[in-house]
Amino acid sequence: MLKYLFRAPLAARPSSSEKPPLVILLHGIGSNEADLFSFAPLLDERFFVASVRAPFALGYGGFGWFELGFSPQGLTANLAQATESHHKLLEFIGEITTKHDLDAQHVFLVGFSQGAIMSYVLMLTEPEKIAGVVAMSGRLVIEHLPPLANPEQLQGFPILVTHGVFDQVLPIENGREARDFLEKLPVNLEYREYEMAHQVSEESLQDVTNWLSEKLR
Repeated sequence: MLKYLFRAPLAARPSSSEKPPLVILLHGIGSNEADLFSFAPLLDERFFVASVRAPFALGYGGFGWFELGFSPQGLTANLAQATESHHKLLEFIGEITTKHDLDAQHVFLVGFSQGAIMSYVLMLTEPEKIAGVVAMSGRLVIEHLPPLANPEQLQGFPILVTHGVFDQVLPIENGREARDFLEKLPVNLEYREYEMAHQVSEESLQDVTNWLSEKLR
């Protein structure tokens, strides 16, 4: 199992027989599970919140879902590691929902940067495993995706995409390209831009927390 920090639910769902829903936080490259876990106190108290450490150590206490490199053609990604992370995340969802007796029908992914890239991958290839996605300041790497799910499997799938117009790491064009691609699918897309850099602002985080709470109603 991937290493993770967690916050157990602080409030019950309306029916005491309902299992807790799950939010999985996926950090960006060079970070670790403690980064996004700082958001846990702000998320809906009904959620079990798990902040997961990516599997590949990059040095200086940082981790990644896949390593990046440079070539004469530009930035390159270790696709074998991305595939391994994809499989590990799928296994992790099954393991954590069983271990903590969580609602496997209400699993939400919240990814930032490279974590958002992995969230897109799981959504577009294994949508039946998750109930919704929040992709913050990420990129949809369409050319390197595994075989996609059939469009009908994505009917009504909820996704929130947030991006900063001043982002110099993954420029705003990445968010807009993801928006344009997703608008061609039968998903329930909400897309929002903010006056921020490659970060999670107070305003964008409030929108994320509100969006997640709405999905439990």
